[in-house]
Amino acid sequence: MNLTGIFAPLTTPFTDGEVALDRLAANIARYQRHGLAGYLLLGSTGEAALLTDEERLAVLRAARAAIPRERTLIAGVGMESTADTVRMAVAAATAGADAVLVVTPSYFRTQMSETALLAHYTAVADASPLPVLLYNVPQFTGVVIPAATVERLAGHPNIAGLKDSAGDIGWLVDVLARVPATFQVLGGAAGVVQSALAAGAVGGIIAIADVLPEACVALFREHTAGRAAAALALQRQLLPAIRLIARLGVAGVKAAMNERGLAGGAPRPPLLPISESHRAAVCACLAALVEQGELSSLAL
Repeated sequence: MNLTGIFAPLTTPFTDGEVALDRLAANIARYQRHGLAGYLLLGSTGEAALLTDEERLAVLRAARAAIPRERTLIAGVGMESTADTVRMAVAAATAGADAVLVVTPSYFRTQMSETALLAHYTAVADASPLPVLLYNVPQFTGVVIPAATVERLAGHPNIAGLKDSAGDIGWLVDVLARVPATFQVLGGAAGVVQSALAAGAVGGIIAIADVLPEACVALFREHTAGRAAAALALQRQLLPAIRLIARLGVAGVKAAMNERGLAGGAPRPPLLPISESHRAAVCACLAALVEQGELSSLAL
């Protein structure tokens, strides 16, 4: 499996509080024009924690129908129990996913020792019909996967890589020094994705790609062409929008998508839409990128 490139962790659209599969398909059709390597469904940005099992599987099936087979579909399947995670991995395979992303269990976070994480991920990887990606996102879980644990798990034949959303470049460099070249690391923190690529990540799964797919792909292409200075300059140009939208969370991503003509909509409660003042700030950030020439137009 080749995970090189930029992946968009897709949002889940809602209409009157219900999952809007037609709007999801419409968004994917728009994204397909911009060179993304693939898509993550049911991640943090996809509000997976707020969906029922039935909704999750409906989202996966609709996404697979809309995503060409040459584009990779990664499904977030991490649950609190090992058995439920395996169950969701099997269901994701049936729904057409190509790989699964498994977040660290977190409810009993103080008990998530290296031994517990090793046992959990090994059991999931043993049973999953699809390649497994580890998901390190301590800002949501309170759990950091130790670099030594990643090193041990990287030897499992069905663990293909890692998404790191912590943004700790020191930790990432440590991990990359420990794992084989076949173990694919993806940056998940948009504010340091250029640094992650420079350190050896093969790509990124970044929420800002839901809003600025063309700019994110351009940054990756500058990196792969060996134009490090240009990639860094583009990273710096995108930072104001990245920081603002990251601070506003899923609701901010969806609001920015609305401004670009995509089906963002509102988040599912208990998440709230952003305020009008925040929406104006998002619009100003996007308009600045158009003025700077980083976006050809506000409409995607």
